[in-house]
Amino acid sequence: MSTPATFRSSDAGVVAEPVEAHFEAIGTTNRIIATDQTAVATAVALAKDYLSDLDRAVSRFRDDSEVSRLAATAASGTTWCWGSPLFLDHLDAALRAARLSDGLVDFTVGSAMVAAGYDTDLEAVRARPGFTLRLEGVRVPGWESVGRTADGRITTPRGTVLDFGSTAKARAADVIARRLALTLPGGFLVNLGGDIAPSGTAPAGGWRIGVEAADGTVLQVVSVTNQGVATSSTQLRRWRTDAGTVHHIIDPRTGRPAPTAWAQVTCIAADTLEANTASTAALVLGEDAPDWLIRKGVAARLDRPDGTVTFTPGWPRPEAERAA
Repeated sequence: MSTPATFRSSDAGVVAEPVEAHFEAIGTTNRIIATDQTAVATAVALAKDYLSDLDRAVSRFRDDSEVSRLAATAASGTTWCWGSPLFLDHLDAALRAARLSDGLVDFTVGSAMVAAGYDTDLEAVRARPGFTLRLEGVRVPGWESVGRTADGRITTPRGTVLDFGSTAKARAADVIARRLALTLPGGFLVNLGGDIAPSGTAPAGGWRIGVEAADGTVLQVVSVTNQGVATSSTQLRRWRTDAGTVHHIIDPRTGRPAPTAWAQVTCIAADTLEANTASTAALVLGEDAPDWLIRKGVAARLDRPDGTVTFTPGWPRPEAERAA
């Protein structure tokens, strides 16, 4: 815990007078900033409990999770199960993301992710000397193939592996931030591996969030009060294969890792789930991303691997560019 607090947005980063605490969970570094020092310990405990429960519900890397049990029964044919309230909430969030993104953010890409080599924790994947891609013939069932009834019955077609990697952290950030504001004094900024959600009373001038490159360089600082911020990247979750280095953003239209037109995309939206959905969809779209984001009305910063940057309307321009 330190003051002044510092945060990152891709890991997106925040500079504020409040205090900060960080902890590891769900395979990433998570941070909470609070304007009231007395609330920090309780806030972290609440966040840890939620993420522990979330891991048991939606992790692809635990044999005992609901996602893994459903995938195991789907291996032999169409199957169904009753979802827990937490599982259903994240399924609903993933369905919302699929609708908002016109299907570009699709939570049925799990089998394609496994075929690309992301079948266990990232550090174990990276520790392999190489991985033989098995992408030929991989089919993404499509988000509309998953059924969800009002009473919580979930159905999936044969071979479906659900993957909430594109939405789970963002939805969790929104939920945790809201719970902190409802139960504890002051304001909070919740950062789950680059998915950032504010709640409560923001500091004067808002929360200052630094958009950070993969090498840790802070590219720009922006201020928000109650909007969600998310950065999606093709540079961080990468591993070696027999066909070269690949990343974890799967294009559901092809079942393959998306092209790397953009190194990373950062979006600001009404909540963190919407911001993450937009940034992930932009990576999938590649060169078509700016036009799509403009049509959707999303403020975004798109960074190419060569360092050039594209902004959509509504994104705050850097000071140097405004002066010029």
